[in-house]
Amino acid sequence: MIAKYCTGLQHIGIPTDDPAGTEAFYEKLGFVTVYRTSTASGPVIFTELGNLQLEIYQQQPARTAGAIDHIAIDVTDIEACYTWAQENGMDIISNGIESHAFWDNGIRYFIIAGPNAEKIEFCQIL
Repeated sequence: MIAKYCTGLQHIGIPTDDPAGTEAFYEKLGFVTVYRTSTASGPVIFTELGNLQLEIYQQQPARTAGAIDHIAIDVTDIEACYTWAQENGMDIISNGIESHAFWDNGIRYFIIAGPNAEKIEFCQIL
């Protein structure tokens, strides 16, 4: 019943004790800041990459673990993205480019750590 009102993922929230640093990290990945405001707790920043939106918000102290394990970014060239991550000093926490036999032809992916211990997966569906 409720599905008729739901259109898809709206955003993923990332609590942090360093909103500016987190925003800068995601800008380096190609996210663009689309909205900025402030609450009694501190700044709230929305960034977008394609149809993926992140809500970066102040939380003291920052949480480092939660129910969401990772954020996955769909990519068209996993090799180019991996090279970029290496050249830009990203903290790659996977064993290089890995693969799984998902979907029709499999996937290739790698994972980096974000500034708040969030895992960011770059994934190419083959």
